[in-house]
Parts: sequence; structure tokens; C-alpha cells
Amino acid sequence: ERLNCLVPAHPIAGKEVAGIEHAEASLYQDRALILTPLAHNTPVQIAQATALWQALGSRVHHMSPDQHDQTFAAVSHLPHLLAFAAVNALSAQDQGAAFLKMAGPGFRDFSRIAASDPDVWRDILSANQAEVLKQTSLFRAALEQFENLQGFLERVWAAEGAIMDEATCELGTELGALEALLSGTTTTMD
Repeated sequence: ERLNCLVPAHPIAGKEVAGIEHAEASLYQDRALILTPLAHNTPVQIAQATALWQALGSRVHHMSPDQHDQTFAAVSHLPHLLAFAAVNALSAQDQGAAFLKMAGPGFRDFSRIAASDPDVWRDILSANQAEVLKQTSLFRAALEQFENLQGFLERVWAAEGAIMDEATCELGTELGALEALLSGTTTTMD
């Protein structure tokens, strides 16, 4: 009966550490908060939930549960999965520990979220599996496009007759082929 009063909410204010020892009074200040009202929630309940989170300093947004899952698969779940995968791949290498000793702030920024609780993320990734798989497919396609671009660039620089105007750094017809590749259209090179 009381569950009918629940207006689901997702504060976008997490940390990679948990526990009371990591509590912050200002955790929700100026942070996005997503309300995902359900069909049985009344306008009064939604208004009360909105007011409560705004009183804590949150910027409240409303989304359907499906919109929430799509959005956070893209901007939260996939990035966490990528950080976990990158750290695991690095750790599995024979020289992984030596590589990590050379890591700078950029790697620490990227990999910080890999320190998150794996049990929590197992549950999140499992619950939103369909949307996460859509995002991994899109990421894989983007990575393949980059790998294809890299191969294309290597062929352009190595090809006989590739003329580079050093003053303007233009590649002539090869530049048009590169632009076509980036835009997703196909072209043939002479």
C-alpha cells in the first residue's frame, strides 16, 4: 500500500566509494536528479517528490523509466563498462603493472569509475542489459570506424603519388575521400 506512494528517483551524484565514512552533506547540491514517475503516481506525489529533491539542492528532471534506461546506458553504464574493460585488459598484460606506474592524470580520470563496487554494477548492467548492449554495439561501430580511418590514413600516406602541399597541408583528392569516409559515404580513390 505504501509502495504506491513511491516516486522512483535517480540522483546523479554517485561516487566510486560507499559507506557512511564517505558521506557528504552537499552530495545532491546542484546535481541532476531524475524522477521516473509511474502510471499510478498522482500529480501531487510527483510535485512533492520534486519539491523534496529541490529542497536538497537538486536540479530535478522528469523522464519515463524507458527514457531513463536509454539515457543512462549511454552516459553512465557504457562508460563504466569501458572503464572496467580497460582496467581489466591492462591488468591482464604481462607489463600491466609497469604500464600503470606511468599512468598520468588522464588515465586516472578515465579509470576512477572502475573502482566502483562490482556487485552494484553487475546488478545495474544486468537490469539494463538490452540498452547497454545497444550502446556497446554503437561504440563498437565507432571504434571500427576509427580503426578503418587509421588504416585509410596509413594507406594515404604510404601510397605512391600522394601529394602533400606542405604550405597548406592539403591532400587534394585524398582529402575528399577522407571527408567522405568520415561522413559515412563511400568513394573510390584513383
